[in-house]
Amino acid sequence: MNFKTLHQQDTPLIICNVWDVKTALLAESLNVQAIATSSAAIANSLGYEDGEDMSFDELFFIVEKIAKRTALPLSVDIESGYSRNPADILANIEKLHAVGVKGINIEDSTVNNGTRSLLPTSEFVELLSTLKQGIIDKNLDIFVNVRTDPFLIGVPDALSSAIARITAYQTVDIDGIFVPCAVEHADIQLLVNCTSLPLNLLAMPDMCDFVQLQSLGVKRLSMGNWLFEKLANSYQENVSQILKSQNFSALF
Repeated sequence: MNFKTLHQQDTPLIICNVWDVKTALLAESLNVQAIATSSAAIANSLGYEDGEDMSFDELFFIVEKIAKRTALPLSVDIESGYSRNPADILANIEKLHAVGVKGINIEDSTVNNGTRSLLPTSEFVELLSTLKQGIIDKNLDIFVNVRTDPFLIGVPDALSSAIARITAYQTVDIDGIFVPCAVEHADIQLLVNCTSLPLNLLAMPDMCDFVQLQSLGVKRLSMGNWLFEKLANSYQENVSQILKSQNFSALF
């Protein structure tokens, strides 16, 4: 089953987010259907903050290693494209496609001086249109998942903002919509109903279970940076326990 078809199953596609070859191989051993990079996890593992602090070349180095070692469909979080120039973003997508990447996430917000803000809708639609035409012209078989961030940023009336953006973006013939931080049943149902595109949600503390999300019509679920953070916290707790107990029992 190809990556696009995985978004049309009766049950949601559970995306296992990875940040290196080891996590990709662990995910593969558990028979997940697909994996995706977490830009935040890769950035943090390299000592950067999320929000394009790392370069595309640094991201690509990790992605290429993962792509060479796993047979799973791999999607890559390209944040805002690692450029404001559409030609450069398209070149980045083409480079990812060349090493076997099957999908990308691109988001409609950027981080400047530590603050994330939404791009104007019309500006982002123009970018998507240019990228989509380039993808067609270059015959790239790649799933374009568009992340819209009103809920993540916490803008006033995030639901209406997200729906308006989705309505505009889907005119460009993209493949999927990602709305991180939407958790309320009523909101999710309205988001599903506003588009024929598969809806992707991010794991959140107050999110309902997979069966309920399936009943709402959600097609894809992502773990995001949560696994990386959980493992980092475990590392810190174990080292702290070793130092406190003055033995290595915490490791065993």
